[in-house]
Amino acid sequence: MAAMETSTAPLDEPAGLTDADGFTPLRVKDVIRETTDAVSLILDVPELIEDRFRYTAGQFVTVKTTIRGEEHRRCYSMSSSPHVGPDLRITVKRDRDGVVSNWINDTAAAGDRLLTAPPDGRFVLTTADRDVVTFAGGSGVTPVFSLVNTTLATTGRRVRMFYANRDADSVIFRDALTRLTDSHSDRLHVHHHLDTRDGVVSARHITEFLGASTVSTAEADFYICGPAPFMDTVERVLLDAGVPAQRVHLERFTVTPADPAVEAESAATEEVTIVLGRTTVTQPYRAGTTLLQTARLAGLKAPSSCEVGTCGTCIGQVVEGSARLLNNDALDDDEIAEGWVVTCQALPTSHTVKVVYE
Repeated sequence: MAAMETSTAPLDEPAGLTDADGFTPLRVKDVIRETTDAVSLILDVPELIEDRFRYTAGQFVTVKTTIRGEEHRRCYSMSSSPHVGPDLRITVKRDRDGVVSNWINDTAAAGDRLLTAPPDGRFVLTTADRDVVTFAGGSGVTPVFSLVNTTLATTGRRVRMFYANRDADSVIFRDALTRLTDSHSDRLHVHHHLDTRDGVVSARHITEFLGASTVSTAEADFYICGPAPFMDTVERVLLDAGVPAQRVHLERFTVTPADPAVEAESAATEEVTIVLGRTTVTQPYRAGTTLLQTARLAGLKAPSSCEVGTCGTCIGQVVEGSARLLNNDALDDDEIAEGWVVTCQALPTSHTVKVVYE
């Protein structure tokens, strides 16, 4: 397949030079083919900027690339652990409609430079001394693998892992998980669910896994990452089983489609006032655009990173008017009640809106 016309960062651009949006060109040290449709990229973080790229297991980086003249930003979790080896590694699975993920799988090579923002994310281990139960679907294993490695390397907590894939050939980190299980047989149990053998994951499969586990639901923290239907099924079973919501941790990198009713409310908005630092701008509202997009239309360099409502970089407070969130994995109910929004996922729903960036 011919390589796509693309630009990431010039190969001779100095390492550590950060652009106006906070992205730094990191050199790809190595490309590892994990499965036929997934690769890992080992990124070289120069000593000069090590502090900027320190991360916690379960976090992600945002990469920025231009493909066929269009800029794209995508979030990829670290599959490495900061406590197991020095390298920063992301793992990317091909997706049917994934422009960036497919480009990475098709063209990424050692020596390339990838524009990368510093690590972010809240899908991290709690400090409580509770056991860890994880649920991963497909490429959702990426942050989960980091969490599992870190738990085993730094704590005495037990780990139970439910890992769902289409078939045996699509299991990312299959050999690495086998090695981990062999070396931590007293603390780690991995259950592989294969759709070709077991059918699509259902509530029954999750309930049976919990029932067979030696970890009590009252004595564990739960981490879920994978396709939206998979995550919804697992979350529903856990909550129905009485697991407190604050011990159910989810990582989503897909956005829920906009509710037509919310879009209709948004169509009534006439103008948005944005306060960023010492700058205040009032911008005529363009129907269907988020508060972040409106800030950009006003010529402001508003903070942003993942742009799917997960990292919280673009948080602002609506101090006049109202807005609705399309997706939110960064704010709790109390913060939302106080008017805080992730502006990348916020549609205004009143005639005028005023938002103040944090």
